[in-house]
Amino acid sequence: MTNETKILTATHFGKLNIGEKELTCAVLEDGSRIISRNAVFKAFGRTKRGRKKGEIRVADMPKLPSFIDANNLTKYINGEVRDLLLNPVVYKAQNGRLVEGYKAELIPLMCDVYLTARMDKVLTKQQENLAIASEILVRSLSKLGIVALVDEATGYQADRDRNELQKLLSKYISKELLPWVKRFPDEFYKEMFRLKGWDYPTASGQRPGIVGHYTNKYVYDHLPPGVKEELQKNNPSIAGRRKYKHHQFLTEDIGNTHLEKHLLKVITLMQASESWSEFMKKFNRVFGVVDQLEFDLDTKEAK
Repeated sequence: MTNETKILTATHFGKLNIGEKELTCAVLEDGSRIISRNAVFKAFGRTKRGRKKGEIRVADMPKLPSFIDANNLTKYINGEVRDLLLNPVVYKAQNGRLVEGYKAELIPLMCDVYLTARMDKVLTKQQENLAIASEILVRSLSKLGIVALVDEATGYQADRDRNELQKLLSKYISKELLPWVKRFPDEFYKEMFRLKGWDYPTASGQRPGIVGHYTNKYVYDHLPPGVKEELQKNNPSIAGRRKYKHHQFLTEDIGNTHLEKHLLKVITLMQASESWSEFMKKFNRVFGVVDQLEFDLDTKEAK
C-alpha cells in the first residue's frame, strides 16, 4: 500500500451467516464489500496461523496469506484470486482503528481453488478438510445468491426490509405510552460512576450529560436495529430534554424484558471490571462490537 492510497472508512458492519459459520463483514464508503481477515481463516476452518503441519510455503509469492500459500496450490492461484490475495484491504473501523480484510469475492474464488485442486487429486490429506469446507460454503452461497437475485429482480428487497422492520417494531414498541416504572437499577449508575472515578451521587443529584450518551451506547444501541430510532422518533428531544423515558415506549412483554436482561449483563460486566477501559473491552467482546473485536494489522496486538 503506497502513501497515496486512501484508507477508506467502513460505513456498515455485520455478521454473514454462511452454513454454520458466522463471518464478520463490512461495507466501505466506496461500496466495497469486505470480509475480515480473521473471518477468512474461520470460513475455511484454519487457525490464525493458518498453515497445516507439513505444508510448504510458496517461495515465489511470499506475500500470500498463510491460509493458501501451500506449494501444491501454486498453479491454481492466478488471475483475480491472486490479485485479491496479494492486495488485502486496510480500512478504518468506527473507532478509527485500522482493520485488514479482503474483498468478499475472494471467498467463492478460494472455494474454486480448493475444489479444483481436489478434482485434480493434488490436495494433501491435511488439506481435504479445506475442500469439504469449500463445498459447504459454495452450497450456502448458492442458496443465498438465488434468493438475493430474485429479490433484486422483483424489487421485493426494499419491501421485504420494510415489512421485517415493521414486524420487529410492533413487538418492541408499545402502541400506548406506559406509566413510568423504574427500569434502570441504581447499580447501573453506581458502577458507571465507580469506573469513571466520579462521586456518587453528585452533590446536586444531577448526572453528567455524558451519562445519556453511555446509556445509548451500551444499552439502547443494543436493542434490535431500528428500535432506538423509533424510540427517538416517538420521544423527541426538545430543548435538550425528552418528555418521557425511552423505556415507556417499549412493550412490557418483549421490549422491556429485553432491556432488563441486557441491563443485568451490562451491570455484571461493570462489576467484574476495575476500570472503564477494562469494562469497554469486556463489553465489546461479549456483545460482538466489530470495531473492537477486530485485530489491528499483524504488526500490532489487539487492544
